[in-house]
Amino acid sequence: MSTATQPGPAPGSTETGTGRAQGLERLTGYSRALRSSEGGGAVPVSVRIGRPRLVTSYASDQGLLNTPAKRWWTLGALLVALAVPFLVTRDLTHLLAMAMVFAIAGIGLNLLTGYAGQISLGHPFFMALGAYTAAVVSGAPGNIVWGLELDLAIGLPLAALVPALVGLVVAPIVMRARGLYLAVLTLGLLMIGEQLFKQWSQVTGGSGVGRRVAEPVLFGQDLSVTYALGPLILNKDISLYLVCLVLLIGLGVMARNLARSRTGRAFAAVRDRDIAAEIMGVNLLRTKTLALVLSSAYAGIAGALMSMLIGRIVPEMWNIFLSIQMLAVVVIGGVATITGSIIGAAFVVLLPRVLEWAAPSLPFIGGARGDGLLTVFQLETLLFGALIIAFLTLEPRGLFGLWYRVRIYFKTWPFSY
Repeated sequence: MSTATQPGPAPGSTETGTGRAQGLERLTGYSRALRSSEGGGAVPVSVRIGRPRLVTSYASDQGLLNTPAKRWWTLGALLVALAVPFLVTRDLTHLLAMAMVFAIAGIGLNLLTGYAGQISLGHPFFMALGAYTAAVVSGAPGNIVWGLELDLAIGLPLAALVPALVGLVVAPIVMRARGLYLAVLTLGLLMIGEQLFKQWSQVTGGSGVGRRVAEPVLFGQDLSVTYALGPLILNKDISLYLVCLVLLIGLGVMARNLARSRTGRAFAAVRDRDIAAEIMGVNLLRTKTLALVLSSAYAGIAGALMSMLIGRIVPEMWNIFLSIQMLAVVVIGGVATITGSIIGAAFVVLLPRVLEWAAPSLPFIGGARGDGLLTVFQLETLLFGALIIAFLTLEPRGLFGLWYRVRIYFKTWPFSY
């Protein structure tokens, strides 16, 4: 019995194209046959019980709130954040709003330093650019200073855009350095900016004088006026608190999405080993420039909000101590974590208030007369330095790393792995 030979497909036929496609799939590792169904696969409910982290697709695995615990914790934190300003005093509401501003600035610095691995000491320079941009665009004119009195709906986006453009201009020069050289370069940028702000009196009001900030008018609503929302009373502090909360949530989600995207993976590759990242096709200068531009935009928004909370800004406030505070937010809270930036900001802002409450019980803390060994400010500075050293050497992921260890311990108990 003879076997008939099957004729091969004619050139240009569909079978030839299919064979080539299959060959291409073998070369690239992509095969339609290996893909899951459109719904990501069906898992029985009985299998899911007791396994909240069971996922059936990459999209589910990389989701922001991919477990019930995360969803409930997030909802609870949001409800608490909305209720807090109506339950505490005005000064504590102001402090919490300032913590949110520091968190926004910390997220921006974390994108540059934590995710992309580029050390920067010039973050306050970009915060000042955002503050003065908002003050000029949305502030009232004076005898010397400029003011356009436009709505904050225009002022806040420009407060992010102007620092981002400045970061785009200086990035080709600054981002060619790395490590200690980059830190020194950004410190020089901060010192140049401080002198520029002291001399440019039409924008800043001049050294030692300062200027008023942007008027709190958002979408035509004057936030300085007290409003009644049913049984709730919204004064200026609560209104600014809610604005800071909305912006923190929006910018935090944007940063988290960026971190788990292709751009975020490029940031991590540059941070871990820039030479290997360049070999794999990552454009180093473009990636570092993007990190600096995004970080500058976040800093600009934080600077605008910070100036509105303070009420009056002077060029001397954007100094090296503010830069150290920003680094403390990142290091103490957790490097390369968005949640850590929020935790670190709350710690840095609320620590002085806690020390003031505890000062009468500490014999070595002196008051205004200086009759003690240390003042509250000196103790705060020492604690910042000690905590930065401790976290860098013992727990590089900061307070978020400690929380992560506690969470893993209870999830794996009674096992140790």
